Amino acid sequence: MKKPSLCTLLLVCVLSASSLFAQKKDLANGNVKFYNHVWDVVLNEGRVNILDTAYAENAMLHTTPATMGKANCIAYYANYISGFSNRQFTVRESIAQGNKVVKYWQFKGKHTGSFFGIPATNKDVDVIGCTIATVVNGKITEEQDFMDNLEFFRQLGLMAR
Repeated sequence: MKKPSLCTLLLVCVLSASSLFAQKKDLANGNVKFYNHVWDVVLNEGRVNILDTAYAENAMLHTTPATMGKANCIAYYANYISGFSNRQFTVRESIAQGNKVVKYWQFKGKHTGSFFGIPATNKDVDVIGCTIATVVNGKITEEQDFMDNLEFFRQLGLMAR
């Protein structure tokens, strides 16, 4: 009598663990798809309005200084749209675990407008970087970008080589 009960209990545990793993994998895959779509629309199509529904109200960008709140985060990225024409944003690779998404990306564009108060230089940029984001309940709550800012400013002609 104990062997069938033990086998049944073991089977239930294995099936539950398998189901939980599948749910976490689906969540991670959904977050990657959502996150990559958002940045394709923002940077390649120039439509920052998607961020109205993509960001959580209390979103935070780990910038210097930190950018806090949905409206400020949207304004931050609007600088890329107004500052660069011929934008091409490519996600080279994305991975996710739970609510964390990491994307490895490349950004190209021509600096033809004001960018955080920097007048247009008409220089082309081509930079690569990485972003770590947190997505909770289908909303971006936190982001941190990593890229070689010195190289970026060199390409803009603002720093000597």
